[in-house]
Amino acid sequence: MEKWNQSSSDFFLSGLFPQDQIGLLLLLLIISVFLVALLGNSTMIHLIRVDPRLHTPMYFLLSQLSLMDLMDVSAIVPKMAFNFLSGQKSITFLGCGAQAFFFMTMAGSEGLLLASMAYDRFVAICHPLHYPIRMSKMMCLKMIIGSWALGSINSLAHTIYAFHIPYCHSRSINHFFCDVPAMLPLACMDTWVYEYMVFVSTSLFLPLPFLGITASYGRVLFAVFHMLSKEGKKKAFTTCSTHLTVVTFYYAPFAYTYLRPRSLRTPTEDKILAVFYTMLTPMLNPIIYSLRNSEVLGAMTRVFGTLSFMKT
Repeated sequence: MEKWNQSSSDFFLSGLFPQDQIGLLLLLLIISVFLVALLGNSTMIHLIRVDPRLHTPMYFLLSQLSLMDLMDVSAIVPKMAFNFLSGQKSITFLGCGAQAFFFMTMAGSEGLLLASMAYDRFVAICHPLHYPIRMSKMMCLKMIIGSWALGSINSLAHTIYAFHIPYCHSRSINHFFCDVPAMLPLACMDTWVYEYMVFVSTSLFLPLPFLGITASYGRVLFAVFHMLSKEGKKKAFTTCSTHLTVVTFYYAPFAYTYLRPRSLRTPTEDKILAVFYTMLTPMLNPIIYSLRNSEVLGAMTRVFGTLSFMKT
């Protein structure tokens, strides 16, 4: 019972920045990144919802990516900022569990969704005549539901197990959010079996979808180089390069962090890399998709141009 009581008390997050003026300036920078991510992803979701020209499978999938990025950054940055500004470091047991659940859900679901987006581009460019059948509204819906469902189930299993482990060491998590691998050193039981399961789970949600993405874009690039139309080649290459940029920003820090043994990682490295996939990537994704996509830029002109006209 003593162990259970200990595991049901608050945790303490070490944070990302020191409690000084430099730390405050860096926090203001992170808050700016958060606000840009909030605005960018909300705008993307709104554009896809209201503009009929964006009611296609690719953009429905993109709207879900924006929603995942929005939830991911919202689950982490506000609590981190509150703890810094209030001088507190605590997070409740339930709050830590919720934060870990949402982070792992978004991380797993986003990898699967990126694989679905790669398949969408593969069918659109390599099999355009079959596109209405292979990427029907029902198939698109199944991809979206499957991504959310598998990510949530995986996250729920890890959250339940991790938060039933007895913690009898210092309850200070050397991270700025409740990341399960950062919590395991605090456990007072051998967790090597669970760490192995985390590695297996990460392998299923990172390398396997990445192999699917690589295969899809390999076929796409092969088809693009053999296109006769320069305009079609340019449009296809621009779309694919945009997706590959987003894929790189997502997979590189995740793979470097979670596919390496804990003995080869340091808490400082984990924190720095976590900034990329919890804050910078959610901010950059809508910028990349809007600046390099003429259809999104056109939707922005139509939607916000109409709003400004109505106000005048």
